[in-house]
Amino acid sequence: MTIEELEQIAKTARQEREKYDFEVNVCMDLACASQGAGELKDALVKAAEASGKKVCVRRTGCMGPCSHGPLVRVDPEETLYHHVKQADAAAIVGHLGNQPVAPLQCDLHEHFDKQVRVVLENAGYIDPEKIEDYIARDGYKALLTVLMEMTPGGVVHRVTESGLRGRGGGGYPTGLKWSTVAKAKGDLKYVVCNGDEGDPGAFMDRSVMEGDPHRVIEGMAIAAYAVGASKGFIYVRAEYPVAVSRLTTALREARRHGLLGNNISNTPFNFDVEIRLGAGAFVCGEETALIASIEGKRGTPKPRPPYPASSGLWGKPTLINNVETYANIAPIVRNGGKWFFNMGSERSKGTKVFALTGKIANTGLVEVPMGIKLREIIEVIGGGVPEGHKFKAVQTGGPSGGCIPEEMLDIGVSYDALLKMGSIMGSGGMIVMDDTSCMVNVARFFIEFCMTESCGKCIPCRAGTAQMYTLLTRISTGTGTMDDLAMLEELCATVKETSLCGLGQTAPNPVLSTLKYFRNEYLEHILHKRCRAGVCTMEGIGTELANEVTA
Repeated sequence: MTIEELEQIAKTARQEREKYDFEVNVCMDLACASQGAGELKDALVKAAEASGKKVCVRRTGCMGPCSHGPLVRVDPEETLYHHVKQADAAAIVGHLGNQPVAPLQCDLHEHFDKQVRVVLENAGYIDPEKIEDYIARDGYKALLTVLMEMTPGGVVHRVTESGLRGRGGGGYPTGLKWSTVAKAKGDLKYVVCNGDEGDPGAFMDRSVMEGDPHRVIEGMAIAAYAVGASKGFIYVRAEYPVAVSRLTTALREARRHGLLGNNISNTPFNFDVEIRLGAGAFVCGEETALIASIEGKRGTPKPRPPYPASSGLWGKPTLINNVETYANIAPIVRNGGKWFFNMGSERSKGTKVFALTGKIANTGLVEVPMGIKLREIIEVIGGGVPEGHKFKAVQTGGPSGGCIPEEMLDIGVSYDALLKMGSIMGSGGMIVMDDTSCMVNVARFFIEFCMTESCGKCIPCRAGTAQMYTLLTRISTGTGTMDDLAMLEELCATVKETSLCGLGQTAPNPVLSTLKYFRNEYLEHILHKRCRAGVCTMEGIGTELANEVTA
């Protein structure tokens, strides 16, 4: 496909949209779909046909505020409706061109005004299974630009110039990783997309793969051109059937239009992508375990070096980035590295997508500039803690992240700032807790997750997390001692320093952070047999007395 042919497809798609006076976009992400968005869309189509109005009803990916679903956005008025039911379809269509349906209208201006959408720029505007919709919004323009106008080194330079860091958790400079793979010698190189999103409460990558699959594919193709790869793999967990289905459709459409395969855009560049399904092992988010899984082996980490950049899939140089990292590539190419560099904080550039969940009014997907204060995310974008409860902590970085207290909320979100607070950026999970949460129980929950998900290859992680779980269980049930607390802290240090991979190295973070900021709750459990949140039942004093003490 040439640039001229791409532009013609975009022009035709835009002309097709111009035939309609109104666009009714229905969010079909998992949260909305589970509340009847599919039936709602069918009802809207019927209502539109009966009305005689020129209305296009379109399914889209995640619009953001999942707690308000099912969501419907009407354009060009940009009216957002929430909690829409099938029975509301006729009223919505009937009011097109007139005043909105007031009871359904959703006012979330502050929620959206604080966001900057780069990765999610197409969210709610395209049908993820129609490549024409993606092309109409400058899709694949970046790919053809690099093939026609840029050298591989020029692409690496632009990504390096942007300051983009890997969005999978570690925050490694993307441009540096790309340049390392580009310099590696090998007759065959691979590009891998890590879509193995296993953090409790995280759904950023799933939403991007479901709502904008071509964005991920385009980013991978650009990366392959930059590093000299000819084969790509998207590793996505089998628990994401909708994402797998839409990626499969997107790959088929990209091949049909000559955007994947041999001699793309009449150039010597050859590149194609396959999907590999993961079996749900959390440890396969670690890149060496992921590589082993793709190769058909048991997904366990191995020591590094050698690093995948020099010896990865089947011993060949391999570039591994996660979904969000690849989703940033096309806009960086289109707009320039400095455009991206000028967003964010000093050492954390651009934007970050977070899955905002827990005890928060506006749960869902948000994209914010790096450096934004946690307080703005929670109190303004998230709408604060509901039902009159008080904010207690926010955990970032999934089960390997730390719990951050209220007094730290005015610190800007960045890789370095979160590390200083005892947490990590992770892939983007952000779980809010209120005064009904017991921090000892929270730490125990995440250690149990890490213990269960440990591959068992190295003793510090396998035995250390199990012993930490035992100690936390004692403390949470009122049978723990101060010696148990001392041993718990010693174990945290040992597991963190001696584990083989990132799972074990970061597993102690929830314990260490809660010990740092909420140590009094541990002492209350040990010395006073008291759980201030009323979550833990203290053994030896009876349930009734435990509740009385808590009260």
